[in-house]
Amino acid sequence: MQTVRRAGMVFLLLILGVSATAQQNIQFSQYVFNGLSVNPAYAGYKEDLYVNAVYRHQWAGFPGAPRTGGVSVDGVTGASDGKVGLGLQMLFDKLGPQDALSLYGSYSYRIPLDDEGSRRLCFGIGGGVTQYSIDGNALQYTDNDDVALPLGKKSVWVPDARFGIYYYTPRFYAGASIMDLFSLYTDASRYTWKGNNYSTIRKTQHLYVTTGALFNLSENLQLKPSILVKEDFKGPTNMDVNVFLLINEKIWIGGSYRTNVKLWNKNNLPGDLTELDAASAMVEYYATEKLRIGYSYDLNVNKMAGYQGGSHEISLGFLFPSKKYAVRSPRYF
Repeated sequence: MQTVRRAGMVFLLLILGVSATAQQNIQFSQYVFNGLSVNPAYAGYKEDLYVNAVYRHQWAGFPGAPRTGGVSVDGVTGASDGKVGLGLQMLFDKLGPQDALSLYGSYSYRIPLDDEGSRRLCFGIGGGVTQYSIDGNALQYTDNDDVALPLGKKSVWVPDARFGIYYYTPRFYAGASIMDLFSLYTDASRYTWKGNNYSTIRKTQHLYVTTGALFNLSENLQLKPSILVKEDFKGPTNMDVNVFLLINEKIWIGGSYRTNVKLWNKNNLPGDLTELDAASAMVEYYATEKLRIGYSYDLNVNKMAGYQGGSHEISLGFLFPSKKYAVRSPRYF
């Protein structure tokens, strides 16, 4: 019985106790249509009030697979002549017995670089809190009578902050942001139960660098390529390469390829790591001038592909036009 108990505890510690400092942050495939999820300086980009909702079911068919969702709203303040953008974002992330619930507020100061305000340099800051939780009732134990096992749901709140810079024109954008600034100094996601320590998979500091452009191919066809580099300074560097076609200003069709890249040497990484590649297909349809409906399907293209049914993500975006501000150029980013 003691051997079985120890084996059960080893399994539990592998699930709960392994530090996730190399864990990539929460991210959606359709971030390209709502940059607030990766950069607080994006707040107010559309100037009109914009509401976005997204839900992601990752690795369908895999037990305990991640389920992630979020709702965000952003726009410019009425008394700032479009120079101040505000945003609010709520996110949840569930992975097996672990949960993370986050609430962030964002402030962006948007400096106009031309008379029309179609080119701007934006600086953004954000702050919020995350509640990390472990639900002991969701675990399957080898020995249900082991007194070292956590019972019920345990949770703790952790503060956080983020910073970003964002530049855009009607046909080009570039940005950089540092997310989860406090993660290096807060480790409150660890729990103690009857002398035993447990920890959830928690967020870690991330750097995001992104850029993209829009090119006219014909009167009714436009091309939008973009890239996003994600760095957590501990695990492999990730890069997304995205390509979309806009047809008749009505529908976006495209895809993304995600892979690890080696931009510099990291001595802490094992030399036999394999690339974690994934491909996404996406479609975004403007049902009206105000309503956008999006869907993406992600599929791993490595050894993990045979163990799960891909990842599904749906999103809705709704624009509330402002009576005071009239956006002079379309918002493609």
